[in-house]
Order: sequence, then structure tokens, then C-alpha cells
Amino acid sequence: MRFLLPVGLIATTLAIAPVRFDGDKVLRVKLQDEKQANIIKDLAKTSQLDFWYPDATHHVAANMTVDFQISAKESQFVQSALDQNQMHYEILIHDVQEEVEKQFDVKEDNPGRHSYAKYNNWSKIVAWTEKMVHKHPQMVSRIKIGTTVEDNPLYILKIGGKNKRKAIFMDCGIHAREWISPAFCQWFVYQATKTYGKNKIMTKLLNRMNFYVLPVFNVDGYIWSWTQNRMWRKNRSRNENSKCIGTDLNRNFNVSWNSFPNTNDPCQEIYRGPAPESEKETKAVSDFIRSHLKSIKAYITFHSYSQMLLFPYGYTSELPPNHKNLAKAAKITTNVLSTPYETHYTYGPIASTIYPTSGSSLDWAYNLGIKHTFAFELRDKERFGFLLSESQIKSTCKETMPAVKFIVKYILKHTS
Repeated sequence: MRFLLPVGLIATTLAIAPVRFDGDKVLRVKLQDEKQANIIKDLAKTSQLDFWYPDATHHVAANMTVDFQISAKESQFVQSALDQNQMHYEILIHDVQEEVEKQFDVKEDNPGRHSYAKYNNWSKIVAWTEKMVHKHPQMVSRIKIGTTVEDNPLYILKIGGKNKRKAIFMDCGIHAREWISPAFCQWFVYQATKTYGKNKIMTKLLNRMNFYVLPVFNVDGYIWSWTQNRMWRKNRSRNENSKCIGTDLNRNFNVSWNSFPNTNDPCQEIYRGPAPESEKETKAVSDFIRSHLKSIKAYITFHSYSQMLLFPYGYTSELPPNHKNLAKAAKITTNVLSTPYETHYTYGPIASTIYPTSGSSLDWAYNLGIKHTFAFELRDKERFGFLLSESQIKSTCKETMPAVKFIVKYILKHTS
């Protein structure tokens, strides 16, 4: 005799419990030479190392500082291996789960409401986009550019006026666990609309340019990082002939997509996908930028962490033709950024400043013809990594805002 369970009970039974990180550690290892780099690579083969910086094993090299998360079960073995090989390391985070919970250190005046001082989940961000349009109907409009694999909408907020103007495209949250990134995009829209007519520079910029702001690029992954796995990076697409979920959207753009064989494993965090623009999110953004190519003069993307300002190229060590102009703009921008809180940023081409990458949105936009393309790697680089606490959101946004305004002002002056 078969017993039929109520649908709701089946759903509850099948519900996945959120991943916990009790006792997990984050270690920082300063590699002195190639031998030590190879030891880390060998450890990655036998232990489950979640690389925070760089983002994959094959980027590990001599004279590099490497951050990785290790489970409570494996941490003793890994630390013993490092000690035996006399490798210098420090424990950045002693208990990842504890740090995940400590992130939310700003008390809410009105629980459930959107706040610029807190990390907001996807439903709050959607409600916020509606509110911004309602509050500033002459200045803000919402454009749905597509949907995700899980049928969530991809919304861009257009800030400005007439269509026949120069435009800047900005996106945040291409990697799900980098929560400070969407927080900045929300802050930017808020400050742009709030200070228009009051702040001289912002008023000038909005009178002459439009901004297309995508507050969350990787919506499905972002939702998953809130509900199931705080450390999730990729999107949530299913991969053929693999139990591993997701594609790294920042390896899925049609630029030197096939040049790094290490990106072809669906179980890797940097999996490039089955084809360029195979992912609905990447395709929607690429189509939108292509259709607005005449007006878009700059592409700016926001990531975390490591406090860097990057420009092309990532897939080659060759420098772009306007390298000197990009480097000049980046140098002044990092100086502007350091003024409020003395936060130090480094700058330079992706490949030599952080590590080589293929299929990135930055290189793709540049090769498409947008000659001012920049990636901000926001705070921090000291201890918290992806788990930057809410109490640092405002200071991060306050130092980044004038830096972005400078870049845009520079682009306004140097583009036709």
C-alpha cells in the first residue's frame, strides 16, 4: 500500500538546509618561492581549499599572498603541512560561521525595510528599485533587460534624462558572495538622485550623461548566497553531464573565452560555461550594451575584495593602445579614493596586477569599443575578505563615490 504525502510536506522534506561553516578557518599564506607555491597546489589536490585570493589553484605563484578557506575537519592537516614545510601563515578568520553571523552588526531601526547601511536581500532590492522610480520619476526609470535561469528579472536603473547623451554602464554583484558590491550600486543611485541640484559635480554629470546601473548582475547566485550558502560565487545554471551547479559569469564573455584550459571544469569556481554568452545573465547584459554601444563611453564593474582598480587586459600581458590614459586616470582615482579614510588601493592591468583571466566583462567591453573600462575590487584586504561587516558599508561607499565621480568626469572630458 502506498502512502501519499501532502505536497507541502514533500517540499519541506526535500528542502536543503543552509550550509554552515562552523569551525572553518581562513588562512593567509605568504609564498616565498616556487616550491611553496607547489606545496599549496598539492594541498589543493588532497584537501578542499576554497580559494578566496587568488580565485583558483592555477593562479597560485611564487611571492604571492594566498587566502583560502578550509573546513574544520581538514584544517589541522593543512596547518601541520604548512608548519612542516616552514611556511609562514596567519589565521585571518578562526571560525567562518561566527564571522558570517557577525557581518550583520548594524542594528535596524525598521526591520524588513531597505537600508543603505545594511546588506539587503534580493526582495528588498527589487522593492527599492520600484521606490527609486516612484520617488524620482523624471530622473530614474527601470528597464528589464532579461531574466535569469531561475526566472528572476534582471533590472537596470537608468539615471539621467534624454537618450541622446553619453552614457556610463555600471554593474555590481557578478559574483554572488561579494555583497559589498551590490551595496555600492545602491549607494551610488541613492547619492546621485539625492545630490542632484545640490552637488555641483553630480549635477553637471547628470545634466550631460546617463547612467545605466545594474545593481545585481548574478541574481540567482545572490539569492542562493542569502538563503543556502554564503560563500556561493557562480550563477545557478545546471551543467550537462555534471552534478556541479553554476557558471562563473565573469569567465563567460566572448573574449579569449577558450584560452585558459583550467576554466573548463564545471566543478571549478571559475568554470567558463559551455560556450561564450551561454548564460542568460551574460547574454542579457551583452545584448543591452551592444544595442547602446553608440552612447556608452565607459564600463565600470564592482567586485571585492583586495582594494584594486583594474583595467585591460586580463587575458594577455600586452597593454591596450590607450594604456597611458587608463593608468593616469586610475592613479588619480586611487588618490581620490584614499583621501577620506586613507584606504590604500593599487592599480594596473588585470593580468599583472591581480592575475590573468579569460572571458571577463572588462576585456569584452574594451574590445567591443568602449575604451574606458575599469573594475573596482572594493574592501578589504586585511582580515574579513568577502565577509566585510555592515559597519564598513558606509565608509566603503563614501570613499568610492568621489572616485567614481572623478572617473566619470575624466571620461566626459576625454571622449567625443
